[in-house]
Amino acid sequence: MATAVVADRNDDLSPLLAAHRPDLVIDAAGPFQTGDDRLPCACIAASIPYLDLADARDFVTNIHALDAPARDAGIPIIAGASSVPALSGAVARQLAQGLSRVRRIEIAISASNRATAGSSVARAILSYVGKPLQLWRGQNWSRTWGWQELRRETFRLSDGTVLRNRWLAIADVPDHDLLPAALPGRPAVTFRAGTEFASQTLGLWLLSWPVRWIGHGSLLPLAPLLAPLQRLTKRFSDTRSAMAVTMIGEMDGRFVERRWTLIAADGDGPEIPTLAAAILADKILAREIEPGARDAGALLTLADFEPLFASLSIRHEQSQTLLPPPLYARVAGTDFARLPEKVRAMHDLRGDGGAEGEAEVKRGDHPLAKCVAWMMGFPPEGQHKVHVAFSEHDGVECWTRAFGEHRFKSHLSAKGGQLTERFGPLRFRFDLPCDEKGLTMPIKGWSAFGLPLPLALAPQGIAREWQEDGRFHFDVPIALPNIGMVVHYKGWLDPLP
Repeated sequence: MATAVVADRNDDLSPLLAAHRPDLVIDAAGPFQTGDDRLPCACIAASIPYLDLADARDFVTNIHALDAPARDAGIPIIAGASSVPALSGAVARQLAQGLSRVRRIEIAISASNRATAGSSVARAILSYVGKPLQLWRGQNWSRTWGWQELRRETFRLSDGTVLRNRWLAIADVPDHDLLPAALPGRPAVTFRAGTEFASQTLGLWLLSWPVRWIGHGSLLPLAPLLAPLQRLTKRFSDTRSAMAVTMIGEMDGRFVERRWTLIAADGDGPEIPTLAAAILADKILAREIEPGARDAGALLTLADFEPLFASLSIRHEQSQTLLPPPLYARVAGTDFARLPEKVRAMHDLRGDGGAEGEAEVKRGDHPLAKCVAWMMGFPPEGQHKVHVAFSEHDGVECWTRAFGEHRFKSHLSAKGGQLTERFGPLRFRFDLPCDEKGLTMPIKGWSAFGLPLPLALAPQGIAREWQEDGRFHFDVPIALPNIGMVVHYKGWLDPLP
């Protein structure tokens, strides 16, 4: 029998535990983003098993620090028995079966308005909106900001059930730390969340910018306002929630995309975060969980959830798609196979990748050249350690080049048999001749805001890539007519394992 007890987890709970002597303590109160480990420590002292529904990144990942005392006490201490990391971890491990390497994982949750109406949910989200977050991307830890990097997601089942164009933004969850370390290839992991109403997700996105720009402060004072606003829109809710996990990996020398999709109807979405706790509570009481402190991300399988899914209006399915060749291989065609091994390997990209090396940068002296270099975000002159993060989504590659602490980014895609590179509103079209020596990128056209510009006014210089001394080398000169050199950077890179 479960008994609800009103208590403050920040108080000394030892007298309460001594008075009730429960078989198991389940903490479902939240938010855990601002909590500490006082309650699990009290449970260890009283030799009482502990379980929570935390989705706070630091709280869940730090629970491992209690492993030794929990083992000494002979009890399990489990954090994160919720949609993340318990359910998401179970799905990711199933999708990864048979893959030699996982390149990227994208997790998306779009909750109905009913599932996000609680004050603890609001406080949890607002605690990281606009705040800097560390994500594993390009085989390196990189910085992004909470509730940014907007994306629209469509959740679709094979029977035609569909939730279209749900807006999502970056949320801070334990999976960002746990999944890269748990799966082969140390994949990039990105988790996005949002509500069914675009106005709510986009409104928080707009509010995230002042927090990011100011560099301190928080939106937590707005928490009391969110619940009344959500109650006003409750009548318009379509009662459906969705979750998807998309994984890109390698299998038998080919790239595949695997996707698991769940859609909950009839207002059953809010039940999903509680399912892992119900399953694990039974396992703990049956003494099927070993003593020690750990997160719930690796404790359950998707099959464990099936009986509870079947009791609710929840449907889910898994699909697999064989991906086409990488971008450079599509543009270069059969000539791509002629390239030296190190050059091919640098462009054998699906999902996510990274490389590091060194580069020398020279900058032009002309005032206009300096202005253009500043506008484009090119690195300063000098010798630099270099890290390049490659990510790919729907056939478009994003290259983030870090020269020391200086970063600039471009997006590459294929159009009309040519390679297109986009820097903000500027687009440059290149041919991609390849042979045994390497590849070059002669410019064939350019545009600004979609308007074609004269080729005679285009930046000059031909980028080259080749293999030398067992390494990938690059040479990128950029100059402007009548102005001269803007920037010239060259060096080498090694792909990160």
